[in-house]
Amino acid sequence: MSSFRVLVVDDYEPFRRFVCSTLEKKPDFEIVGEASDGLEAVQKAEALQPDLMVLDIGLPTLNGIEVARRIRKLCPECKMLFMSQEASADVAQEAFSSGAMGYVVKSHAGIELLVALEEVCQGRQFVSKGLSSHNWVSAAGAQAPGRQEVLPSLVPGKTQAVRSHEVEFYPDDEAFVDGFTRYIEAALLNGNAVIIVVTEPHQKSLLQSLQDHGAGIAAAIEQGRCLLLDVADTLSTFMVNDLPDPTRFFKVVVDLIATAQATTGGPSAVTICGECASILWAEGNADAAIQVEQLCNRLAKRYQMDILCGFSLSTFYRDEDKQVFQRICGELEPLSW
Repeated sequence: MSSFRVLVVDDYEPFRRFVCSTLEKKPDFEIVGEASDGLEAVQKAEALQPDLMVLDIGLPTLNGIEVARRIRKLCPECKMLFMSQEASADVAQEAFSSGAMGYVVKSHAGIELLVALEEVCQGRQFVSKGLSSHNWVSAAGAQAPGRQEVLPSLVPGKTQAVRSHEVEFYPDDEAFVDGFTRYIEAALLNGNAVIIVVTEPHQKSLLQSLQDHGAGIAAAIEQGRCLLLDVADTLSTFMVNDLPDPTRFFKVVVDLIATAQATTGGPSAVTICGECASILWAEGNADAAIQVEQLCNRLAKRYQMDILCGFSLSTFYRDEDKQVFQRICGELEPLSW
């Protein structure tokens, strides 16, 4: 296979990093640029004239389908491979109709990306085994391989097996770290992908505690199977006018899930533990805290995942905190406190 100049387009930086690091394993691929939104992708494609584009569908300014249509005119020799959280056959059909030659569901990227790239570069079509239809047929008429197996979708609205959403209240930071350590350790031992969203002080304490327990946390982070995120940075991605925006919330979480799953070689179970609601509560934004917990309830019902939301009670002293505590207990039925 000849050398291919590649433009990588995805609005979620950690997933772009995953794609780029995967491409760098093969000398046949040269990454000539990256883009984080649709309009930027079109501009860079016109300027760089890449041989291949790897692009997401859910992009800002222009979605990936529209990007592909424009690229067909500006860079007609460029081959396109879509990588998306969407597992809908209808969405994939539209992607192929726009000129794409390949489609990979992000949760399968760990095992499918390099194969898909080589197939597309050699002029052959690639269809992900993660698509949700048994009998999906591409625009070119090619039957998607492996249709016997229907794998979980990451698209909001697709019903999946119900997992668990736990809300735990800890008397102090020491108990918080101990509770999260045991939860994360169990998830890693079960082979789950893990997403941790906590404050910087809690990050340091958790890492030390997990290392002391021999949980293999350093290796999990290095492999990308464990994502360690700052709670303030994460909140900034989906909060609008001091309240969580559901569309943004699901987009952020689903991208995180796909990123973590991609390193496990398939759609593994996912464990999320964090303190987004706790921080909002501590800031006096009780309504936002309640809404985050309600969104987590919806996540646990729709996707194959376990969620632990932790609250450290050592910082709560206001009279209104008792009311918020009762609302959380009443609405979400926490398993322990």
